[in-house]
Amino acid sequence: MDKYAVFGNPIKHSKSPFIHTLFANQTGQQIIYDVIEAPLDSFKENLDLFFNSQGKGCNITAPFKEQAYEYAQQLTERARLAGAVNTLKLTDDGILIGDNTDGAGLVQDLKNNHIAIEEARILIVGAGGAARGVCGPLLAENPTELVIANRTYEKAQQLAALFPNDTRISACEIGQLSGTFNLIINSTSAGLHGQIPAINPDIIHPETAIYDMMYSAQITPFNAWAREQGARFVMDGLGMLVGQAAESFAIWRGLKPGAKQVLNELRQNLKN
Repeated sequence: MDKYAVFGNPIKHSKSPFIHTLFANQTGQQIIYDVIEAPLDSFKENLDLFFNSQGKGCNITAPFKEQAYEYAQQLTERARLAGAVNTLKLTDDGILIGDNTDGAGLVQDLKNNHIAIEEARILIVGAGGAARGVCGPLLAENPTELVIANRTYEKAQQLAALFPNDTRISACEIGQLSGTFNLIINSTSAGLHGQIPAINPDIIHPETAIYDMMYSAQITPFNAWAREQGARFVMDGLGMLVGQAAESFAIWRGLKPGAKQVLNELRQNLKN
């Protein structure tokens, strides 16, 4: 039976085994999917051990995505743009391909919820790895503008500079935001500590769609705050998690599983 796994640290909270087991049942695939908590100083050694023990592919989560980028022998274009790898696949020829499915998962979740990306003015709050992974796929959907806002302006500028020929993407210091946006995406982890990024509430209007990449059984702090500012439609990142996993599964098995049923079951599992 083909072996897959998710690597991270910490990783015990991972929903990936639950998700991929449901995908396998749905598509009739026989796989084993494990959780591997690699020590921070020996991630690559653990990857070697996994692939030398008939591992076929794996997901990578924090804090190892950049190391996985260096480990891969070949990179897809979206992984190269993201500067990070969340999916590794060992081909039949023994080539280790690194991909990044985060942006595809986000875009698919937005489309599933009928959030317009084309001709939209989009704000991404934060300029870390999560933001970097989704900029390329979002730009491919033809928004009017994509603004990266970060507490440290230089970091936002560095992210925007990865797309030197695209005039639609720009950087902004988080305290200088103005105007309104069709879609605001929070890519920061501030909500894990109950904090809210210091953005001007005036940029939110009732028709602004709010997307927090964090997820929880209850409404996330960022989404609760956005609702208080008048936003009618808020979403968390659980659909993105399922969407990026479906993309990984398709890379490994050549079959794209349906995400809706799995998302519903995962949401129920989270509540329980």
